[in-house]
Amino acid sequence: MPATINRTMENRHSLTVPPSLPPAPQGDPFGAPPKPSARSRARERAGAAGAALIALLAKGKAILLFLPKIKVLSTSVTALVSVAAYSLFFGWWFAVGFVLLLFIHEMGHVIALRREGIPASAPMFIPFVGAFISAKSLGDNALAEARVGLAGPILGSLAAAAVALGGVLLNSPFLQALAYTGFLLNLFNLLPVVPLDGGRAMAAMAPWMWFVGFAALIVLFFLAPNGILLIILLFGGLETWRRWKQRKSRTLESAAYYRVSPRNRLIVAAVYLGLIGTLVLGMEATYVQHAVGFKNF
Repeated sequence: MPATINRTMENRHSLTVPPSLPPAPQGDPFGAPPKPSARSRARERAGAAGAALIALLAKGKAILLFLPKIKVLSTSVTALVSVAAYSLFFGWWFAVGFVLLLFIHEMGHVIALRREGIPASAPMFIPFVGAFISAKSLGDNALAEARVGLAGPILGSLAAAAVALGGVLLNSPFLQALAYTGFLLNLFNLLPVVPLDGGRAMAAMAPWMWFVGFAALIVLFFLAPNGILLIILLFGGLETWRRWKQRKSRTLESAAYYRVSPRNRLIVAAVYLGLIGTLVLGMEATYVQHAVGFKNF
């Protein structure tokens, strides 16, 4: 009987142990869980690395989505800085109009580049120097380079002509002076020296004209010395020499680049000379004599 009671008590005692808990391993009185295996640790590290990579890609995607906004912001900021700088000498309204004419001129290059299948940046402005765009190239050949180069003065001249028409309709000396400046800006860019637009046109017409344009620029610098002409002379001299050496290398690539048919040379020459004549007439029609500057317009 006592034995039966003892067995019964042992059975009850055994029922109080939860079946889900494994017995503690020998040598560990506190029942601590076993250490993870090497495979488990490797799996955990791979999972952490994957999560970090996903987070990095997500951030990279966010940056790429924000890049166009950064470019637009850079254009806006540099334009505002240029407006503020020009306004110190010419007044706010003239500064705004001048920067807009610069923007339209540069957008002519951007449009032409994109028509050639070449991505181009939005215009950036440098006070008292002008504006510029960046692109991987100016085209696959000299004819494409000429199209890109002349597109800026073409669109810029149309913009200046629109301002001149507004000056006539509104009888506004201010708009006439702004149009005159726009015509002068585009005419200056047609000087036949790289990196100006006229030098781009000469690549398809007569590259030897680079040296004529460079000599004319030197004479102009001594007649009216200023920082902008000095910058163009420095960069233009280096670029002219580099391109002339490249053209004289007589490689197949160089020969293919400068190979332009007589018909296309004639078309480029007609556009180039026609632009010069039109801009000179536009300057003559919009000239406003004013001794104290533009602030009082």
